[in-house]
Amino acid sequence: MTSKPQNAVPFNVVVIGQDGRLMYEALLFAASLRASDPEFKGKLFIAEPQPGEKWSDDPRMKQTDLLEAFKRLDAEILPFENRHFGQSYPYGNKIEALLALPEDEPFVFFDSDTLITGPLSSVPFDFSRPCASLKVEGTWPQIELYGPGYTEIWKSLYDRFGLDFESTLDLSQPDEYWKRYLYFNAGFFFYECPRKFGQRFLDYALEIRDTPPKAASLQVFDPWLDQVALPLVIHSFGGARRTIPEDTLDGAISCHYRTFPLLFAREDDRVVEVLREVTQPNWIKKVLKEYEPIKRLVYQPKGEKIRAMFDRDNLPRREQMIRNQIKKAGLWMR
Repeated sequence: MTSKPQNAVPFNVVVIGQDGRLMYEALLFAASLRASDPEFKGKLFIAEPQPGEKWSDDPRMKQTDLLEAFKRLDAEILPFENRHFGQSYPYGNKIEALLALPEDEPFVFFDSDTLITGPLSSVPFDFSRPCASLKVEGTWPQIELYGPGYTEIWKSLYDRFGLDFESTLDLSQPDEYWKRYLYFNAGFFFYECPRKFGQRFLDYALEIRDTPPKAASLQVFDPWLDQVALPLVIHSFGGARRTIPEDTLDGAISCHYRTFPLLFAREDDRVVEVLREVTQPNWIKKVLKEYEPIKRLVYQPKGEKIRAMFDRDNLPRREQMIRNQIKKAGLWMR
């Protein structure tokens, strides 16, 4: 088990929760944090978008049993307004929610489809040097024949915001290979102040979306906008590829499982063990059973059927191949 860092700073944790799939995932996240890190001293916020012109329906969580479960887990519902994103780009929630968090208090953001599997408070965060998840594939940019390459596209973005591009390169990777360039999954990130980070994240994302530099103007930003802006924001605050030990987040301490079929197909036994443990209490079970994928995969044996289909030591190289096998067996659900 990871030891607690010296002079550990209390920090807040935030995930998004709203009507539909995310509220069930957020409940699982909260239950896993409490089970895996009972010594956690910070606040746990479930950031909830509020109804407004950016939503056609009310995105708030209304189920009484769900809200009671959050109370029992000491998770605070944090309302926030969508002024720029919303239904048309829900990934923008993770940007706008930051502006509602307590100012000057360190935070860690997690995607809701994450389980905490170890003591989060033991991670030696340096909140002045942010980083984010490296559990990422080369999804952006998409290079066109005879069009700008990776270097030209990424450099145009760093230049736009007056940032040094060369210092972000991983020179151990080949030129024009996506891993050479700073690129994260936005499944987690952290910093010493959510308002500063959130405002810069918002400013960069809006400018990239609305007036991209010429080299990036033919690129598609939906759904990748948050992941395009994030490395620029992290670099601007003095962050780097990795500023926490390797086997912590996306390792022994957290698992960004993304979908329940993928969790059963490829994640470690410890992740399934935590999932089984935190879904057992009746007051949680009666809420989670309302969500079909959890009902069928966790409470019925279909998750074990998926697990038996794959050798975790010899998984298909591409995620799409895993998805296809699960779909062929009629067990894909989200």
